[in-house]
Amino acid sequence: MKRTRLVLPLAAACLVAAGAPAHADVTVISFGGATQAAQKKAYYDPFAAERGVQVIAGEYNGEMARITAMVQAGNVTWDVVEVESPELVRGCEEGLFEKLDYSKIGKPADFVPEAVTECGIGTFVWSTALAYNADTLKEAPGSWADFWDVARFPGKRGLRKGAKYTLEFALLSDGVAPQDVYRELASPAGVARAFARLDQLKPHIVWWEAGAQPPQLLASGDLVMSSVYNGRIAAARREGRNLQIVWNGSIYDFDYWAIPKGSPNLDQAYQFIEYASRPAPQALMSAEVPYGPTHKAAVATMDPAVAATLPTAPANLVGAFATDTAFWVEYGEDLEQRFNAWAAR
Repeated sequence: MKRTRLVLPLAAACLVAAGAPAHADVTVISFGGATQAAQKKAYYDPFAAERGVQVIAGEYNGEMARITAMVQAGNVTWDVVEVESPELVRGCEEGLFEKLDYSKIGKPADFVPEAVTECGIGTFVWSTALAYNADTLKEAPGSWADFWDVARFPGKRGLRKGAKYTLEFALLSDGVAPQDVYRELASPAGVARAFARLDQLKPHIVWWEAGAQPPQLLASGDLVMSSVYNGRIAAARREGRNLQIVWNGSIYDFDYWAIPKGSPNLDQAYQFIEYASRPAPQALMSAEVPYGPTHKAAVATMDPAVAATLPTAPANLVGAFATDTAFWVEYGEDLEQRFNAWAAR
């Protein structure tokens, strides 16, 4: 997973919400850990101070079963939930989330376009990118074509063990433009092209499955380059490791705020989301954890050194593109099965 999470059992999270005192105003469920600690500092506490609305914070691990059960039973106890993009799409289609009234949140044009959806507003942006150890690799790579160039850059490469992102990077390395990647990947010929590129690199690939692995393998010299989650590289750099990110060809995605259908505190839920979508609170959040704000004006208010490390910094968006969640909802199961069979050979 892209973030370090300290997740309570789901039952405990439910007790936090269900056992909230009567004067509780809004229950906000997120993924816990360092991200929730940053949310408390950037959103929960200052929102409560400004609005007099108490935030009851809970944690979960992204399971949709509890939300489904609450909505179907007409007994919703959560007001705002942090969800990832595939769950947001599926939940919206299944009627689990309120369709948002943006007049209560902000102008859609003020946000990164992909942050604005029917049932969720993006709260932060994270990215999967190319990284390398600048202490061991003296010539900096600049693209996924360089990642595939084992003659010019000899050594092992790291890729996430899965179809998502790996197939996109394979097509980028073969000259497909970012805006054409998903159209190409939706065709049998495009899928074959991606796997043919992976065939070429397969002897040089070290597969990783946990986000903590690439920085460790880069720092140890076991890899010369790897795909990574950007937050992991920022954390490694704070520890003194000279790991660098190549943003060209990176793929970014969002986590969203959504309101479960039938929230008992709908007005307060909108108030919270409106506050958490402002530039200043988002800037504070990004200063705590290295994920990009979704409000376009937030980056300009930040320390330039911090802003330069975020996926949403203008320079870092050049050559980057958003993951196509609808594509992965439709094609993901088949592509993952094909990838697993290919990887096992």
